[in-house]
Amino acid sequence: MHSLRVLRAFLTVGVLNIVQYRSDFVIALVNAAISLVTQVLGLSVIFTNTADLRGWTADDLLVLIGVHFFISGLVGLVIRPSMEALMEGIRLGTFDFLLTKPADSQLLASSQVVAPQAATDLVVGVGVVAYGVSRTGLSLDAGSLALFLVTLAAGFATVYCFLLLLSTLAFWFVKLDNILVIFQALFGNAGRWPVTIFPGWMRPVLTFVVPIAFAVTVPAQALTGQLTGGAALLSVAVAVGFVVASRAFWLVALRRYTGASA
Repeated sequence: MHSLRVLRAFLTVGVLNIVQYRSDFVIALVNAAISLVTQVLGLSVIFTNTADLRGWTADDLLVLIGVHFFISGLVGLVIRPSMEALMEGIRLGTFDFLLTKPADSQLLASSQVVAPQAATDLVVGVGVVAYGVSRTGLSLDAGSLALFLVTLAAGFATVYCFLLLLSTLAFWFVKLDNILVIFQALFGNAGRWPVTIFPGWMRPVLTFVVPIAFAVTVPAQALTGQLTGGAALLSVAVAVGFVVASRAFWLVALRRYTGASA
């Protein structure tokens, strides 16, 4: 309950910021709309020349684009800005102040900054997913919806833990400012497409090294009737593995951290 109160406090601050700077929210909404139109135009160009893309129809890819928007919104809302603040805090020494607070340090570090303008991607993502599913003509029962939510949660957990692992490296290395930018560029470009359309040598990279497949492709497959039970179980197992590994790495980093003022 204490952790939930901490999260609620950070989210409240974020909402207050969005009320204070409403123009930022409008600009973010316009950017999201432009990005969506650009991607849809790209799809229309591709599907004027072919009926499907490695088994994915235009409507299936619309669902995938919606999932990508939604995951990007979740990451941009809290995780990425908090990880950037964590790395800067370690470099400048302000991270020591966070350790004095009476709450779990990983939770505080992971939720210390809220960027409410990223919520526009969440709204756009939900709308695009709903529209894409309606165009596929598939009827979603409770089991399919539950499978989608489970794989979506597992995918988000995997991406969060992957970013936490990268950010925790800041305890040992100073020059890591661009590592999150590189991830964002890779996730923003490769994540808009199903992993199955990439060359064979890239699929393991986008699945296990940079876990884009579990964050976007697998949940989209759950909604478009392409997901197998084995892939769903693997998604959950990978998420659990990332959670355990990132937590252990975080605790090791804290034990070795002596503080900027030491």
